[in-house]
Amino acid sequence: MNIILLGPPGAGKGTQARHLVEERGMVQLSTGDMLREAKDSGTEMGEVVADVMARGALVTDEIVIGLIREKLETVKANGFIFDGFPRTLAQADALGELLEGEGQTLDKVVEMRVDDEALVARIVARSTCGMCGEVYNDNTKPIPADGKCTNCGGSDFKRRADDNEESLKTRLMEYYKQTSPLIGYYYAKGMLSRVDGLGAIDAVQSEIKAVLDA
Repeated sequence: MNIILLGPPGAGKGTQARHLVEERGMVQLSTGDMLREAKDSGTEMGEVVADVMARGALVTDEIVIGLIREKLETVKANGFIFDGFPRTLAQADALGELLEGEGQTLDKVVEMRVDDEALVARIVARSTCGMCGEVYNDNTKPIPADGKCTNCGGSDFKRRADDNEESLKTRLMEYYKQTSPLIGYYYAKGMLSRVDGLGAIDAVQSEIKAVLDA
């Protein structure tokens, strides 16, 4: 099963993707992770990515599609989770064509719906473990008193520099301008399901499980 997790920055896509990886043996394809991995891989595609990033240029859709193609052809998994891609209608078309060409399908798109103001309040209190990416929140899931991550035992916690109200509202605006049209696109294809992205982590996991098992 191949799925897309769709939602604005901070909706919890990464957290839910990690759960699906652990529980179902799926593979998360995060655009940022793939680019960083490719840059250090020494492959032909990796050299292209490294050059683009070194020049500070934007990575093209063709490059990202190429990286996804490599994963589809070389990684064995019980399905892929697309996180952070597609972001535009053109990318959605390109992903559909790629999957068809590889003899695969896109089975479900899960929109993690949020209230903007509640999302901003949650994100400005967010920090992550620098070793494993486990997410903490000052209000709902504070860093343990012993200063160690409950997932990996690490003690290096980070806050994103752009996790502030002004930057978040800018990122949300970009999401609604570029990515939110995908909601109608996948609804028209009969692939879209919605869950409450601001629910408790376990509750969101249960909603996504019900969607995928339906």
